[in-house]
Amino acid sequence: MANENSKDESGFAQEYLTFTLGPEEYAIDILKVQEIRGYENPTTIANAPAFLKGVINLRGTIVPIVDMRIKFNVGKADYTPFTVVIILNIAGRVVGIVVDSVSDVTMLRADQIRPAPEFAATVDTKYINGLGTLGERMLIVVDIEKLMISSEMALVDEAATA
Repeated sequence: MANENSKDESGFAQEYLTFTLGPEEYAIDILKVQEIRGYENPTTIANAPAFLKGVINLRGTIVPIVDMRIKFNVGKADYTPFTVVIILNIAGRVVGIVVDSVSDVTMLRADQIRPAPEFAATVDTKYINGLGTLGERMLIVVDIEKLMISSEMALVDEAATA
């Protein structure tokens, strides 16, 4: 296997954290990840959207917890010992996302990421950077910052993104 850190015509490889939601494997920019924690029941918020499970107190910071399985409509959200919360730092705001499991950290070069096809998917393609191929693995590369700061999520103040 070629050295994944080597430079080629398409530039340097970028690191991604990969995780699963149902049968699909997703990848997000590792630089947005602050930490990975086991799932704990958050404090629920009245009248919050279904995908917003509630909030947790993380060392004095109140962190909203988004269940990505509900947000992306990927099967039933079962909480198992493998369920984890990925703590993200997005636009100066700390947000947690619940995923089925974390797979690994992997390198992808630009030439390994193909544009996302336009189709009626469970995930709005405006939040997908493309489909990454890594051997037999197909990774859905999500622009997690664009998703989390979107107005439909209502997690980050408009002023923080300006």
